[in-house]
Amino acid sequence: MITYIIRRIFQLIPVLFGVTILVFLMMHLTPGNPAQLMAGETAPPEVVERIEKRLGLHDPLPVQYVNFLKKVVTLDFGVSMRNSLPIIDELRPKFWVTIELAIYSTLLSIFMGIIAGIVSAVRKYSFADVAIMLVALFGLSMPNFWLGLMLMQWFSINLGWFPPTGWGSPGQVVLPVITLGTAGAAVIARMTRSSMLEVISQDYIRTARAKGVRERVIIYRHALKNALIPVVTVTGLQFGTLLSGTVLTETVFAINGMGRYVIDSIMARDFPAVQASIIVISIMFVLVNLIVDISYRYLNKRIDLNG
Repeated sequence: MITYIIRRIFQLIPVLFGVTILVFLMMHLTPGNPAQLMAGETAPPEVVERIEKRLGLHDPLPVQYVNFLKKVVTLDFGVSMRNSLPIIDELRPKFWVTIELAIYSTLLSIFMGIIAGIVSAVRKYSFADVAIMLVALFGLSMPNFWLGLMLMQWFSINLGWFPPTGWGSPGQVVLPVITLGTAGAAVIARMTRSSMLEVISQDYIRTARAKGVRERVIIYRHALKNALIPVVTVTGLQFGTLLSGTVLTETVFAINGMGRYVIDSIMARDFPAVQASIIVISIMFVLVNLIVDISYRYLNKRIDLNG
């Protein structure tokens, strides 16, 4: 296991290296002069020239990339063009807000999706199965921002149960988590049902039933554990998507997270802030994939991670 983890970490290095190249080139190919944006539209040319020299914009592109990579390794993302504050200080609290939102939403998706998928698979083609799959289809088709607005209208404005905006208190967490967790729960429910139906049809399940093993033991101890492998993969992808796809939800509920920070940085053409945000999200995404790969071995001992 340790050998596999070390090898996977080394395999992640070229991926992250490629991400830094793409982010660097993407920002530099975008029209506009960062120095002019920092100095202001009415700034004299000599002021813009001094800022360009300070930022190293006159250096060749490979030299700029090497300097950029050195700063990324040390988590020195520079200062924001909007307010001249260190980006890492701005990004840190917003990062943890988005992480909390993604974790809570993923946990809700797992809880709702696995239970719904098990019930749907065990009662195949029953009314419960059809109803759960219809609800899951509705959850997949429903835009997050629309669901967020509807939840805010009913539970915040009409009933007054939860605060409509913000993040931090337990009441402020409920509606955004439900908004984000619904689509993930629908995906996990459909995947759990499909995987459970495949596992239930295996010979060892029929053998366990022939031996008189209780149905609950068969479902939860034997079938579910083997059926969870594709579900874990989907869950990992869902979590990675939530890290980068919370923009609309954070906007609807006025949550000061990374999603809003990225959008505000793009609108202000704050190149260093956009670069830092994308790199942080990419690092989290590849780490989630590593955790998913490692979890396979714990779910199924027969999987050889070193093979």
